[in-house]
Amino acid sequence: MKSILTLSSFICIIAIAITAFYNQDIAAEYMRSLLNKSPFKNISRTLTSNATRPHTGMSPSSTFVGLPVIPPNDPSLTSTSPKSRGIAKVFEAIEQSEGAGATVRRSIGTPRLRNFSPFLMLDHFSISPGAGFPDHPHRGQETVTYLLNGAVDHEDFAGNKGTINSGDLQFMTAGRGIVHAEMPHDNGDGSSNVGMQLWVDLPRSLKACEPRYRDVRSSEIPIYESEDGKVTVKVISGQSHGVDSLQELAYTPVWLLDITVRPGGSITQALPANWNAFAYSLNGTVTWDTGSETKQVPEFHNTVFEQKGDNVKASVPEGDKEARFILVAGMPLDQPIVQYGPFVLNDASQVRQALMDYQSFSNGFERARNWESEIGKSMQ
Repeated sequence: MKSILTLSSFICIIAIAITAFYNQDIAAEYMRSLLNKSPFKNISRTLTSNATRPHTGMSPSSTFVGLPVIPPNDPSLTSTSPKSRGIAKVFEAIEQSEGAGATVRRSIGTPRLRNFSPFLMLDHFSISPGAGFPDHPHRGQETVTYLLNGAVDHEDFAGNKGTINSGDLQFMTAGRGIVHAEMPHDNGDGSSNVGMQLWVDLPRSLKACEPRYRDVRSSEIPIYESEDGKVTVKVISGQSHGVDSLQELAYTPVWLLDITVRPGGSITQALPANWNAFAYSLNGTVTWDTGSETKQVPEFHNTVFEQKGDNVKASVPEGDKEARFILVAGMPLDQPIVQYGPFVLNDASQVRQALMDYQSFSNGFERARNWESEIGKSMQ
């Protein structure tokens, strides 16, 4: 069975690639022919098709059904004698090709760190003009896209479209199904568009929710500045030194802090108790102090922290260059993860159902029939 599931994962990726470069009907026919062959025919027989539900328009203002991003009465956030977290591992994110002509440094979703609940994937991406991520589906997860330089255009099968610019973010809840495209904006000077994309698992009870977007402009993000002016924190999601972020961004509670430490600066950042946490270094070298050891971590490395402890401590010595890193923490979900490409469910039968729903334009993918994004046509 394991070999069958692995092979079907490969087939799923092939189908998605075909969809991106040709059209939905070709991919659907390809998947039908494969699913009708043994051993996939026997597997597909075990699936039960859900009744197709009528789709509704996607709205950024849809009712928020997620959990609060700042847990009330959290013991680590209210501790009077907090202890620093230890470091579980540090490793470099190696550059690789992804999508159609894009390059990424992937640090979560690799053999070094996989299914670090609730985190599924972290990419530090660079997209040049003529490259990008044309039409592709998602089900069962959330994505957080943070633009560091340039801009990225977005379009989906529900008619939503727009552009996020440098410093902006997009929180997307795929829920029961979405098909969209993410393509580099033409900056006029041929420069690459650089950013971070984080995939976050959805709780089992919310995997069939309606898709939802929430764009956050750079000007909306609260900022914490240390008294000595040596530390700046963009509080994208969560809390830092009494500064709270915007609320109701992701359904799964996630903290996302963009931290810059200048020479001679230091910060002690509290994190919710027992949440999984990591820091991805964007530039410079940051020194982490666990209380029992110090560790210097250069750019493009991911520092994974132990769950035990209340905070993390970072600094940059006088005379060094400033360091910038993204500190992320999330509430672990007590559930299995079965991920094949862009489909993230809790068991193999649900993945089979997602494949069938996508190829038959049902159960959340109705609007994918005969749909092509305008921004993705440049890749054909």
